[in-house]
Amino acid sequence: MNAHSAEDLLAEARRVLEAEGRAIEGLVNRIGANFVKAVEVLPEARGRVIVSGVGKSGIIGRKIAATFTSTGTPATFLHPVEGLHGDLGLVGPEDVAVLISKSGATSELAGLIDYLIRLGVPIVALTGNTGSSLGRASAVALDCSVQEEACPLDLAPTTSTTATLAMGDALAVVLLQKKGFKEEDFALLHPGGSLGRKLTLRVEEVMVGEGYPSLEEDSLMRACIVPLAKMRGTVPIVDGEDRVVGVVTAGDLTRLMERDPGFLEVEVNEVMTRTPKVVRMGELASAAVHLMEKHGIMALPVVDESGHLKGIVHLHDLMRSGAV
Repeated sequence: MNAHSAEDLLAEARRVLEAEGRAIEGLVNRIGANFVKAVEVLPEARGRVIVSGVGKSGIIGRKIAATFTSTGTPATFLHPVEGLHGDLGLVGPEDVAVLISKSGATSELAGLIDYLIRLGVPIVALTGNTGSSLGRASAVALDCSVQEEACPLDLAPTTSTTATLAMGDALAVVLLQKKGFKEEDFALLHPGGSLGRKLTLRVEEVMVGEGYPSLEEDSLMRACIVPLAKMRGTVPIVDGEDRVVGVVTAGDLTRLMERDPGFLEVEVNEVMTRTPKVVRMGELASAAVHLMEKHGIMALPVVDESGHLKGIVHLHDLMRSGAV
């Protein structure tokens, strides 16, 4: 194990910070016509800005989506893989997408890009390679390239993620000013406004309750198809006393269809997610949103203290209610 003096450690830390500072400074001269075009494309979303990326780019994407939302541009993060397994219902033709990829050739984004193009959703790319497949598919590609990573092996995303995050902040702030977003608007999205609602809104005020379909464990998957289609892709599975023991999602059905041609005759207990994430009556709607974001899911069964099914709460409804 190599020994390092305190002076060596401090010097390395300063080197990293200086490298990341240079990466951000390098963006300044690239702010031009493409940036203006991006700022013109993003407000065209009469729906939301859908932000997506994989790995470290996905983590940066979540923060960019949060910054957009808190400064008056409604945005949400969509994981590209989960999107292809049932979550694409989050995307509508009036949305705009921001896709993040250092290489611009992230394989997990390919299916999402194809879907966005078919739907006519404009793409703004934040990438280190504007000539990549992602850059070519985009309405506008912003150059977030860096000369090298701060990682001494030039492997771990460091300066590249810092530069991308800074570009996202620049977009959010310029959009804020373009829209005339004022202090009083910010207040409505923070304490005393929507935040106050987040601190009081309960899941039972938002959930779909009476009449929401559920199935027992020995039901066949053929019985899932109609409820999945009607109820936006999630069906709770209950035992004989109506306690939640699992969930089946549209993504589960898709994966089953891909591997088993006799999927209609498969029992749901072979497919369902056991011990699913649930939320209890009386819990804050904002807590449900946090749980969904943490685990990348679109809906949660709502149960009472004994685990009996009372309804289900969907991310779409939570967003409309102001819980996001």
